[in-house]
Amino acid sequence: MRPPLETWLNDRPIYDAYTYSYPHKTSYRAFDPPRALDELWANEDRSSLFLYLHVPFCEMRCGFCNLFTRVRDEGDLSERFVRAVERQARVVRSALGSDARFSRLAFGGGTPTFLAPAQLSRLFDVAHEIFGATALPTSLETSPETIDDEHLALAKSRGVDRISIGIQSFFDAELAALGRPLRGRAGVDALDRIRTADIPTLNVDLIYGIEGQSAASFVASIDKALIWSPEELYLYPLYVRPLTGLGRRAKAWDDLRLECYREGRRRLLDRGYDQISTRLFRRADAPQPVGPEYSCQDDGMVGLGCGARSYTTAVHYSDDWAVSATEVRAILAEWVTRDERALATATYGATLDAEEQQTRYFLKSVLNRSGLDRAAYTQRFGVDVEAAWPELAMLVEQGLLVETTTGWFPTALGLERGDQIGPWLYSSAVRAAMRGFRIR
Repeated sequence: MRPPLETWLNDRPIYDAYTYSYPHKTSYRAFDPPRALDELWANEDRSSLFLYLHVPFCEMRCGFCNLFTRVRDEGDLSERFVRAVERQARVVRSALGSDARFSRLAFGGGTPTFLAPAQLSRLFDVAHEIFGATALPTSLETSPETIDDEHLALAKSRGVDRISIGIQSFFDAELAALGRPLRGRAGVDALDRIRTADIPTLNVDLIYGIEGQSAASFVASIDKALIWSPEELYLYPLYVRPLTGLGRRAKAWDDLRLECYREGRRRLLDRGYDQISTRLFRRADAPQPVGPEYSCQDDGMVGLGCGARSYTTAVHYSDDWAVSATEVRAILAEWVTRDERALATATYGATLDAEEQQTRYFLKSVLNRSGLDRAAYTQRFGVDVEAAWPELAMLVEQGLLVETTTGWFPTALGLERGDQIGPWLYSSAVRAAMRGFRIR
């Protein structure tokens, strides 16, 4: 039973945790027994899949980061990781079957450009030669410290058409407050190199809610980023989470987040950007991706690499997850030794029954500008969306959605409150599992 929406909005913080995929990764548990990959994918529509390669290495661990990543490459760990991905890829390709086709390709982490160019090139070989994921919209994550001309030349030659870089701030004091031991100049130099490389789409990540930051200084970082006319910007609120560097300092600085968000949003709308979701802003004249369509509500994702998540209709799976350096090290050390038999099974994740599948579709639709299409929902699930979701009327009443003849779309307030709305829509089972998760 969900609490009244008005009470939830008044009593819950606007900024508590990111709402991205559903169910949340803290609701995942070990499968007993493990699930065979070929069985998980046997009855799936594999005509338009997303291929994601996760690289769990970074040159540093930022104070706010709770991603699955390692800071140091101990011995030949990165080389053993690449070999393990090559081994995993052949197993997964066999499980998917020869008719699987891909619509999107992304390299994330971690920081993929932490790898030596020759190692990263082998991961492109995995995607292109083993999975046939060529001539697709391809995204590569990077950082100011690791993006150099050699990595950019490799990206260009391998068809990368989008680079995403975590700048976070252009001001030294704010970077220091985030636990990032670098200067704003590093971001400037990196953006110059990326634009010189002529990659079609540049995405810049910025953070608001940093200790010592003001709305004016956040907008100043946005203005600085706009010098390079990025096709996309993500504006992330700072969330201080357990076992991260900032989390151990036991501080919170929530007061200016909403002001920073609103001022940043206003600046980007004034400069010709469209708001796509709570965090994503896209330049109105930015090139649209070419190639097959992909719908995150309907289509599956195949994840490779320790820490990657994969999505079928009824099962989401990944590897065990941790934050602390000791636990991440142990998980990764075991993963790189797995043989083909172990790589052919899913051992950790969540099962989505019919109700959870509808919740995922609903949540991901109403928190995106594309909205919830009335006819598409009925076609997908065979039920009337208003009958299935009385919450629609509550969201409209609170000014978070607007109803049209075709469906429901988030208002400016609805996008602003995305991280409040998402958890309100979570099922009671997912909430209970999240409460029972022990962060390591």
